[in-house]
Amino acid sequence: MEAKEVRRVVEEAAVKAKEAARNMAVASEAMKNRALREIARALLEREGEILEANAADMQSGKTKGLSESLLDRLLLTPERIRGMAQGVEEIAALPDPVGEITDLKTRPSGIKVGKMRVPLGVVGMIYEARPNVTVDAAALCLKAGNAVLLRGGSEAFGSNRKLAEIVGEALERSGLPEGAVQLIPTTDRASIGIMGTLDEYIDVLIARGGAGLMQALKGATVPLFRHGKGICHTYIDADADLEKAIAIAYNAKVSRPGVCNAMETLLVHKDVADRVLPPLCQRLKEAEVELVGSPEVQRLVPGVGAATEEDWATEYLGLKLSIKVVDSFDEAVEHIHKYGSLHSEAIVTENYSTAMRFLETVDAAAVFVNASTRFNDGGEFGLGAEIGISTQKLHARGPMGIRELTTTKFIVFGHGEVR
Repeated sequence: MEAKEVRRVVEEAAVKAKEAARNMAVASEAMKNRALREIARALLEREGEILEANAADMQSGKTKGLSESLLDRLLLTPERIRGMAQGVEEIAALPDPVGEITDLKTRPSGIKVGKMRVPLGVVGMIYEARPNVTVDAAALCLKAGNAVLLRGGSEAFGSNRKLAEIVGEALERSGLPEGAVQLIPTTDRASIGIMGTLDEYIDVLIARGGAGLMQALKGATVPLFRHGKGICHTYIDADADLEKAIAIAYNAKVSRPGVCNAMETLLVHKDVADRVLPPLCQRLKEAEVELVGSPEVQRLVPGVGAATEEDWATEYLGLKLSIKVVDSFDEAVEHIHKYGSLHSEAIVTENYSTAMRFLETVDAAAVFVNASTRFNDGGEFGLGAEIGISTQKLHARGPMGIRELTTTKFIVFGHGEVR
């Protein structure tokens, strides 16, 4: 597709979304919930079509040599489709924040000033690999009264197209504008940059991907939420319960290594390293995790490779783990500040003061005490499904659920007051 044609199709979709957003902003909660339940039902009814489209994407991905972790993120199964449908049902059951009025105060002039929660408008969603994001993003944006433009990765284009088709038809049957959910009909890389400049039509962009995606959006004029890489750490403190520490670290790495909240680097205080690393590394090796570490780790655990500077700065998204023995709490925190990606960081300790210092000093979207980083998830935090995990500080940080897909406007009630 020529550059001019790419711009035309993206802009047409954005114009259509802007028109749909006006209707979505005033759609009733009942109408939105009806549409969401229709989407959930349609996903289950058309499971065969979804699996067929996904099988073609999987075959193409294998031919292109995609990694096992990427293939896992791309794969749809009957269980995952049921999970998507259940997630949509759960979103329908959540309270609708749109129209909520708060902070009403009467001013000395006599006017009454408050805030009303309103949709963001048109949300542009750019993401890679995981086709379930197509449904999660659509459902969350709809519940929050927004229209959404979806631009998925080329590796999942067939799956995304089928899912977007199912969602669009469900919207039409429910009386909501079909333009409220649209998949950008091209995987041309230029479409990303074009979306970033359509601030006349798109109100915010949410970007879920790596450095290449962020580079493509470098000149964006549309406000941007970044869901960046997840270089997540677990620090096992000198005062840790070692049985608890081993279980947490193992879960953080092995439960699902191909996702952004998985641990990529383990930091262990020198005072407990000789007791925690041998049994933990044995369990990790049995799970086929490749281990690289600092010289102290190599000395304690035979067969561990040497960690390089690049390892500390890498999001593996697979069964590989970097391990470092640190001399102090401060060294652990400094390592996190140097190499962390502001995503998820955890400490294992029974020392309350140390735990509180970690919470206060470590800068990340979510900081954990005695729990796995794998809990950094909208569902686990009680938000329902999430549209992404923002690693920046404005206007949302951490898992972005329905409320994070809204904003507020001031509302003023008067009785004829003039200034």
